[in-house]
This record gives sequence, C-alpha cells and structure tokens, in this order.
Amino acid sequence: MKTATLTLIGAIAAGALFAAPAAAEEAPSKGQAELAKLLEGRVAGEPQNCVQSFPNTHMRVIDGTAIVIERGSTVYVNIPQHPESLDDDDALKIRRTGSQLCRSDIVTTFDRTGGFYTGNIFLGDFVPYKKVEG
Repeated sequence: MKTATLTLIGAIAAGALFAAPAAAEEAPSKGQAELAKLLEGRVAGEPQNCVQSFPNTHMRVIDGTAIVIERGSTVYVNIPQHPESLDDDDALKIRRTGSQLCRSDIVTTFDRTGGFYTGNIFLGDFVPYKKVEG
C-alpha cells in the first residue's frame, strides 16, 4: 500500500510538471505583457555582449522577465539565465570590469527595503530594439 501511494504521488507530481509549462505558454505573464507593450513598434537588432552605460542611462527590472536599459531611442533587453528570479522590488548591484555593462559582469540583488541579499543574476546578450521608421 505504501509503495502504491508513493507511486501515485510521483505520477501526480510528474503530471504537474508537464502541465505547468503548457499552462504558462497559454497566457503571458504580467512581466512578459509589460515587455511586449514596451517593444511595440520596435524591431530587434543584432545581440551584443556589452552596452555603453552612462550615468543618465535608465535601467529597470521587469518582474520575472528581463532587465531593460533605455538609452535615447534604443531599448536594450537582457534576458538573464533565470529570468524568473528577477524581482522589480530588488535593487541591483553591478560589479563592472569597465565603462560598459557586459554579460560577464556580476549582478547581485538586494531587497530594496531591508538591504539583505536575495541572489545573483547571470546576464545574457543585450538585444537592441529600435523604432520602426514610417
């Protein structure tokens, strides 16, 4: 009886794992919808390893989705290795190796109010999006 119960629990857990991705594909998350709205009317350019980062560069986190850098008319989107760990309530501490922000830079997250460590972010490529002319 104990073995049958454990087998049934394992089958239910496996079914939940396979059903969860299908449900996630049906409706975009709040963060994915926010990113899609931001990118409306824009076209993606060639992915880049690094982007220039100036003091007036606007950077923000889209919850569970991406880090967005707005510089002039270009929007750079970086989807890290585990975007679900991004929390727009966290502050980012970036340890850069130069004047550019690069995928190899170390990004640590901290709770914005308590200041305690919440994790690390491993950046991906920076994809530039520019407005479509016409």
